[in-house]
Amino acid sequence: MARQREEYGELFEGDFGLSALAGGIAASPEPLDQDGVLRLAAEVAAAGEGAVELGLDLNHLLETGLSDEILDTVWTAVTGDDRRSTATGADTRDRLSRLAARYPIPPGTGASGPERETNSRADVVAEVRAAAADLGHAAAEPASDTDEPGAALAAALTTIVDHTDEGLGLRLLLRALKTRHVLVTKERYDRLTALGRQLGYPGPLVHDGLSVAWPPIDPARRDGEGDFGLSALAAWFSWEWTEPTARDRLRAAVAADDAAQTPGSAAALLLVDSLRLLQSPLPDDTIATLWHEATGGAHDPGRLGLSPRDWLRTVAEACRAHLAEVAPGHRHTTPPVDPAHQDTVLREVRESTAVLGEAPTAAVEDVVTRVDPDLGYRLLLRLLAVRAAPLTEEGYARHLALCRHFRYGAEHVAEAVELLQHR
Repeated sequence: MARQREEYGELFEGDFGLSALAGGIAASPEPLDQDGVLRLAAEVAAAGEGAVELGLDLNHLLETGLSDEILDTVWTAVTGDDRRSTATGADTRDRLSRLAARYPIPPGTGASGPERETNSRADVVAEVRAAAADLGHAAAEPASDTDEPGAALAAALTTIVDHTDEGLGLRLLLRALKTRHVLVTKERYDRLTALGRQLGYPGPLVHDGLSVAWPPIDPARRDGEGDFGLSALAAWFSWEWTEPTARDRLRAAVAADDAAQTPGSAAALLLVDSLRLLQSPLPDDTIATLWHEATGGAHDPGRLGLSPRDWLRTVAEACRAHLAEVAPGHRHTTPPVDPAHQDTVLREVRESTAVLGEAPTAAVEDVVTRVDPDLGYRLLLRLLAVRAAPLTEEGYARHLALCRHFRYGAEHVAEAVELLQHR
């Protein structure tokens, strides 16, 4: 049987199979002979169940009637071997056949062909065709004079998707985009990421090595899937960490951009929250209560000789330092506060008094009314998560509506709301 798609993320941390091998060949500073390719293949095969996937990929390409021309067109593109002067399709078939002899598919492991019912094949084909013009030439080469310079490669990839497996087709498309250093738009990147998720692939398989034309950092955007800002930072400090000091931990958190975000976004969003609290009329005791409760009491800046506002200044400085490194042209702006659901958030805060206690409830109320309802609501969700407080069906529905209003990502909602519903 073909592997269940949800298993890929458990078995592999990034790319795998033939597309991973192609990436290794493309990254080699020197041309590889057959022995060098075999050594790389052994490394790919040793990762997880890499040998099985490598064998399946080779079976797809060699046993489904693909022409020598298609094999050669795709393999030269994904390995960066465009400069071969005497390349022939037979050469490619021979190379892949030698690999297939080393990595046969295990008995009982069927190659998933076009008869398999899928929901993503048409979407993969659409992405291949949309990328045709960009795939026509390597970044270091002049563009072709033909009307559709990438037509041959796009046609070959489409055939692989249609006649073998759309997952392999997507991985080879991604590998060609990376090998040829094609700059993809954020919109295309989001579509490729969604396709990878549909196929059960680990996130790095899509984004590692892919060149993205990121939009400017905008703290008002909600591109990320997970929590962000001060509530997310509190989670970083709610358990033991491997970094030597709290400042090292802070630097790691500040740089932890979501894969869907423009680099530097995590720092920009955290900077907004930090400055809002620093510039607010909240007393230090309230800020101390918020941080203590949001971290589950696991981190006390006072042990470092820092007041609550000193800690926030330290956080803001770390954000600015990271932004200066990864986005030197960024100029900080603070989005306007959204007061539309302030009363609704307040009701949820007060509904949670029995779980949170009087002092934490009052501290979160102060954030909602005197700083920012969005930040207050994220801190409420964080405190509920720390206490693992179960939600009723009615409470779940109300929280879900608020999450939609504030445009929180799916992972944030899952961890902050859906997990509590099932307790």
